[in-house]
Amino acid sequence: MCYQYILTNKEANIGILTINQPEKRNMLHLAALKEIESALDEWKDDLDVNVVIVTGAGDQSFVSGADINELNKRTMIEALQPNMTATYQKIENYEKPIIAAINGAAVGGGLELALACDVRIAVKEAKLGLPELNLGIIPGAGGTQRLTRILGKGKAMELILTGDIITGEDAERFGIVAKAVERAELMETAMSYAARIATKSPLALKIAKMVVNKGADIGMDTALMFEKLGQALLMGSEDKNEGTRAFLEKRAANFQGR
Repeated sequence: MCYQYILTNKEANIGILTINQPEKRNMLHLAALKEIESALDEWKDDLDVNVVIVTGAGDQSFVSGADINELNKRTMIEALQPNMTATYQKIENYEKPIIAAINGAAVGGGLELALACDVRIAVKEAKLGLPELNLGIIPGAGGTQRLTRILGKGKAMELILTGDIITGEDAERFGIVAKAVERAELMETAMSYAARIATKSPLALKIAKMVVNKGADIGMDTALMFEKLGQALLMGSEDKNEGTRAFLEKRAANFQGR
């Protein structure tokens, strides 16, 4: 499909989605969010895409956040509509792993987008933060919840209340990103992660994401039972049989997602 605000392409079995408004620091508005969802829908049943990478065009911003003009006009009732929050929930619950390649500023809704992804890689000089309190609002697309689950209440509260902006290197130290790299290494590193993940069983990837994400929101006993049920489902799959045979035969597995 042809999009106005994003670019999509495939390399091997990796889908690359680029937010493409560098002249506006890759800000997100409702039309761009709809295009992101459309691209993910397009790849959902595409057997040639096992992993998705999300990044931003240019070298200034990953995503600078929401369109402030839209925010300025938004009413109380409109804020309750499923807009950015729904898109990010779709990303978090997507059946295929999604990697954020943070090439620049990821603030406000931009950081919230990255937090909804499964793995985050950032350039060392990237700027990350949730400065919404400076606008008289709070992070409203998952930032208060996802950042807290990653950092713990204390550090998340500090970053949200102060609106402080941290670097990619700080984000790696705090555990927000998996790795902070030099700019020239960003996409190579993201592609390396994606390629390693793409060798795994699609079914196991789907169940692993589900168990980790849903298990984080429930008690330990229930989460362990959820994990056990996920494991039981996979025990009946062709991929499990292929994976165990490949291990015993000392060869690479050829998973089919069945």
